[in-house]
Amino acid sequence: MSENSIYVKGGPIPARRRRAQLNYLLTILPAFPLVLLVLRLWYLSRQDLPTMLLLVQYISPLGMISALFITLIWSVPAVVLVLRLLGSVLLVSAPEDAGRSLLAVTALRMPDWVVLLAAMLAAFTWQLRLLPLLGMLIVAILGLTAAQRFHTERWLMVWITIGVPVLVGALVLIFVWPGVVQAFRIGETSTALLLVLPPLFGPFLTGPVPARAARLVTHWPAVGAALLAPLAIGIVFLRAPVLPNSAVEVDEPGKPTHVLRGQLIAVDDTSTTVLEDGGLVTFIPNDQVRSKTLCPEPVRPRDSAVGVRGWAVTDSALSWIAPTRRVTEVDPRCLGRPLSPS
Repeated sequence: MSENSIYVKGGPIPARRRRAQLNYLLTILPAFPLVLLVLRLWYLSRQDLPTMLLLVQYISPLGMISALFITLIWSVPAVVLVLRLLGSVLLVSAPEDAGRSLLAVTALRMPDWVVLLAAMLAAFTWQLRLLPLLGMLIVAILGLTAAQRFHTERWLMVWITIGVPVLVGALVLIFVWPGVVQAFRIGETSTALLLVLPPLFGPFLTGPVPARAARLVTHWPAVGAALLAPLAIGIVFLRAPVLPNSAVEVDEPGKPTHVLRGQLIAVDDTSTTVLEDGGLVTFIPNDQVRSKTLCPEPVRPRDSAVGVRGWAVTDSALSWIAPTRRVTEVDPRCLGRPLSPS
């Protein structure tokens, strides 16, 4: 009997079985974005199959993938950093379980440059109120990696695993403290806790936990996140726009000029196809189209009124760096009024 076919309960996962688990994972991961795209079209068509088939015919796959990427770009670093953190905790707490845990194997084989890129992407795309959490994840991963790979002088290990997290946590608290005070003053307790708790917990995540509890505190959070993450990602993406909001000024014979508002599907040689808000598809002959315009997305009120040193906690660094189109005047057609009533 070969070595790969031997399996002892409580022992390492055989290489063949581990490869099978990885193959299943690699099969499921590419299918998830496809399921999201199909569900988005089903949701957009108001569960009407002919309308969904029409959308499939005209909507560009690149446009759908771009909307998916922009909407869910924040989730990629979250998955990478959480997997690395939980796997590293298991590796330093119960090294003998490293071969029996897919979580530990994933963290062990994850290249450091992937973690670095994930941290940089999160720093640009996460909201300010989540950056203290990012700092906690980074210092915890650094401390766990040092404890796992390096065995040097005790004072140096204490500095890496305790001193650095305490110092970083103190600096983060000093920076966000005005926002914490403001959040408590106006009653936004959740925002205040997001700002103040991660810097306090950072030093406690860089050391091992009791071996008996290692799988409990790593595997169950990972399983819970794996179950809830697709649901949360799906809810977010189902609300993402995939068609441009438009207003079409229509001049039908024998009727006054009116404006049709909806999402523009396609324009061909004979007609302009618009999906109205109620899910009705309207084909407008091109000779009846007087004008059309793109309408900006409605501006949603901020989830939080808290700011940290002039930076709104709901903004990201990328939203500050990237150029933004500022709408100073709303086109009357977007309000349902024609430019020149007949």
